[in-house]
Amino acid sequence: MKVFQIEGDWGIGNLRLAERPAPRPGPTEVLIRMRMAALNARDLIVPERGYGRATGELPLIPVSDGVGEVVEVGERVERVRVGDRVCPTYFQNWIAGEPTPERLASALGGPLDGVMAELVCLSQEGVVRAPDNLSDAEAATLPCAGLTAWSAIVTLGRVAAGRKVLIQGTGGVALFALAFAKAQGAHVTVISSSDEKLARVREMGADAVLNYRDAPDWARASREIAADRGGFDLIVELGGAATLPLSLRAVRPGGTIAMIGVLSGLTAETSLGPIVARQIRLQGVTVGHRDGFEAMLRAVAQHDIHPVLGEVFAFEDFPAALAHLREKDRFGKTLIRF
Repeated sequence: MKVFQIEGDWGIGNLRLAERPAPRPGPTEVLIRMRMAALNARDLIVPERGYGRATGELPLIPVSDGVGEVVEVGERVERVRVGDRVCPTYFQNWIAGEPTPERLASALGGPLDGVMAELVCLSQEGVVRAPDNLSDAEAATLPCAGLTAWSAIVTLGRVAAGRKVLIQGTGGVALFALAFAKAQGAHVTVISSSDEKLARVREMGADAVLNYRDAPDWARASREIAADRGGFDLIVELGGAATLPLSLRAVRPGGTIAMIGVLSGLTAETSLGPIVARQIRLQGVTVGHRDGFEAMLRAVAQHDIHPVLGEVFAFEDFPAALAHLREKDRFGKTLIRF
């Protein structure tokens, strides 16, 4: 079978189209013929060994997100059947409960081989049935970006009707967060540097928008939006070092900052006083467990939520897809068709 793998040494320049023997499923495993894959920012970091030892060993097949058809099952498989359309779970060993080192070390696309292969063999515990209301391309986007947003908004953020939520940016996680927060009945504000993208999220249901190039102090500029609650109940923090100080000013007393992205840097200089004095919760979000994934899928079906799609590339054009992923003006998930 054809695969893309990082081989010889780390670096996107060492990404190669290669051949591997087709796998066969064990007694509790399923064999999946991949149809579509979706890219995340993480897929630019893994090839450069950006997560250190946690990235895994070479050769490594990258990418965590995708959808495919079950073409063979082991003799003790009960969760799925041949012909089912399934998505892999991002963390293969995190079914439910709290994160542990073992569970967090089971991510596809590093340290475990990912989905950039024509055939993928996984434990039956590491797959979920894709929703019938989604196309292959839409279903492929769910395992990482979709579940990260669901965990931030619902599982950990506990957003309810009438709450005020602020989302930073218009990337994959942000757009999912907008959809899930609106499904929960929340009032949602989105900030971005692009008026064009802000117009698009308005069409998707955002209640308020702010261009942070026009208003660099968006914490002050957004004050009136959430004045009735003393600040935002939840901020989906995707910026990192440059935006966290502003998030700390914009969140309400007792509110939550869901820490997901570090696009502007890993090290923040900010006062810790407000965190304590205003009892703010900083909640790290690292995708989520299978139980959360399946709860998200029920919500996607119930509310007929459709992910926002971007450019589609052929399997052989994977390096070009990664280059496209770096572009700042893209909107929607970047996809790979097998």
